[in-house]
Amino acid sequence: MTHCNQRGVEALIGDLSHISIYEQGGIAQVAGILPRFLHNLPDGTFDIKELLGKIVNTTDPHFSNTRLICLENTHNRCGGKILPLQFMKQVKEIAESHSLNVHLDGARVLNASVAMDKPVDQILKYCDSVNMCFSKGLGAPVGSIIAGTEQFIASSVRMRKVLGGGMRQAGILAACALVSLDEAESNIQNDHFNALTMAQGTHGWSN
Repeated sequence: MTHCNQRGVEALIGDLSHISIYEQGGIAQVAGILPRFLHNLPDGTFDIKELLGKIVNTTDPHFSNTRLICLENTHNRCGGKILPLQFMKQVKEIAESHSLNVHLDGARVLNASVAMDKPVDQILKYCDSVNMCFSKGLGAPVGSIIAGTEQFIASSVRMRKVLGGGMRQAGILAACALVSLDEAESNIQNDHFNALTMAQGTHGWSN
């Protein structure tokens, strides 16, 4: 709602994305934003030609205009795949050439960072905003954040307020989130090792 602050504009999203499948079509239901779907490939990416073909920027009143491209990294429904940085770079360059923003559903973006052995800012430099979850890959009891420019956050705070998402006395939750960040790298490395060990140990099992 912050990037697409006008009803009837479009957001380009993967057809297997969390936004597409698990949020009741909330961007349309609540925000009045038209989701235009891109076919997710098995690695979580989508075809660049398809992306270019679905961007709309027109003064013709018959059509919706595209405002946003959404990515997901790691990609849940595609088996936890990590988006290649070259793909993210391509998407960002296309977005900039069409005056669009890129939002990353980065609920597990620190898992991608650890697995790639790259600082998370090397992933996020190809996005204008990101959301990240503290209770998934990081193990905090609850909590998520959204990050972007100062202007973006100021607008997001207003959106959060009108949607009823404000919280008071949330310091105890923030404290848990800070601990999870401090211990993120070692905990995620252990998680990845355990997941790989389990996958290797159960490979070939029949139902």
